[in-house]
Amino acid sequence: MSTKPSAGAVRWLKPDEERAWRAFLRVMVAVRTGTARDLAAIGLSEPDYEVLSTLSERPDHTSTLGEQADKMGWSRSRLSRHATRMEARGLLRRSPDPTDGRGCLLVLTEHGLDTLGNAAPAHVDSVRHHFIDRLDAEDLVAIERIARKVGEPQAGDDRPLNERRST
Repeated sequence: MSTKPSAGAVRWLKPDEERAWRAFLRVMVAVRTGTARDLAAIGLSEPDYEVLSTLSERPDHTSTLGEQADKMGWSRSRLSRHATRMEARGLLRRSPDPTDGRGCLLVLTEHGLDTLGNAAPAHVDSVRHHFIDRLDAEDLVAIERIARKVGEPQAGDDRPLNERRST
């Protein structure tokens, strides 16, 4: 059985839908490229900053590898490799997870906390420059509303597209 939809079953984007989609992609690329470049200038990557900032907000500056991977939308193995590089730089350390013999905890080090403290003002300036200061209050409210809609789970989100089409 073919899972490829027939040409008649495809809901092609209308011109206004395609313009909106492409505009969204351009915004994402522009903001991420700008903020990533600014973080790189101070020696951090976007994932470095996300790991540091989220660990700083956690009790005891600690998270399981699995929780952190889920938050970032990464696989555990990808985050584990990234954590190894951050650990080598002294930004975090790993500890055994007492609740999961195969897992580990990511713990923010003092050096990691200091690095985040030094990077945060520059990162906020970058976010303001590339995003916030270009928008007015109505734009920000609209973005929050849109993000809530897009972020809400829908039936079938846990299944691949080809399986959602066949039901």
